[in-house]
Amino acid sequence: MKEEILAVTAPGEEAKPRRSAKDGVFRDLFSIKKYLLQLYEALHPEDAEATEDDLEYVTLQQILVSGIYNDLGFLVGNRLLILVEAQSTWTANIIVRALIYIARTYQQLLVSQKRRLFSETRVELPEPELYVVYTGDKPASIPSEISLSEEFFGGKRTALDVRVKVFRGGGDDILSQYVVFARVLTEQVKLHGRTRKAVEETLRICGDGNVLEEYLGDRRKEVIDMLETIFDQETETQLFGEEMREEGRQEGKRQAQIEMILSLHEDNYPTCLIARAAHMPEPEVEEIIARMSD
Repeated sequence: MKEEILAVTAPGEEAKPRRSAKDGVFRDLFSIKKYLLQLYEALHPEDAEATEDDLEYVTLQQILVSGIYNDLGFLVGNRLLILVEAQSTWTANIIVRALIYIARTYQQLLVSQKRRLFSETRVELPEPELYVVYTGDKPASIPSEISLSEEFFGGKRTALDVRVKVFRGGGDDILSQYVVFARVLTEQVKLHGRTRKAVEETLRICGDGNVLEEYLGDRRKEVIDMLETIFDQETETQLFGEEMREEGRQEGKRQAQIEMILSLHEDNYPTCLIARAAHMPEPEVEEIIARMSD
């Protein structure tokens, strides 16, 4: 089994694994410091002193395509903020992923700072804040905060709890605008499929509504290219999955034929009848019997 390779990097420094279309925009949008600062201000409007220079990316980058990694992590002073992948389909399992993300991020921070857990000196940890951005169409049904203890252990006090704040949009800040963008894109894909038409209509609707206006205006071509590329990858992955399932069905059918041939042969049925039952040429049936009898 290959070992997972993890690194703490700013977005864009490593080749990214395949992601969903909305998530690709999420990462690209907040890889730009001025928009990241606006995101932080949306989460902490009371902190009017923060500047772009105060923001430090600590996004957990997964080098291998498979595995768990978060969408965005950054430090502001003594705060460590992690926003896990934008969710359009709700699942309580996001809490478990958040737990894994925060543990791995702490681990990588300690490694990068050359801190030793076995030292007598207590290590310094930034205060964690965990968020999930919900982009589905039923925000009113989603709680504002979720807890590992409440969701998985019936509220029982255990050795570990993780609390994740759920951001559902509803304002005019940049994160709320991203949620609107994601929902518009979802609707346009339903109408037009994974096509350029869906992308262009999404940008038109968002432009008319002043949603992510500056970002989508400045990076219109890049966003279109990115979404079309991801759509192509998603379609390719879907087709590959269908091909694999079909191959599996054919393999299963072939195996059933072989088992029937061998069973009839053991019962001393003549080859001509076995071939007719298996819907196969008689020479092929004879070859299978000879090969399996060796």
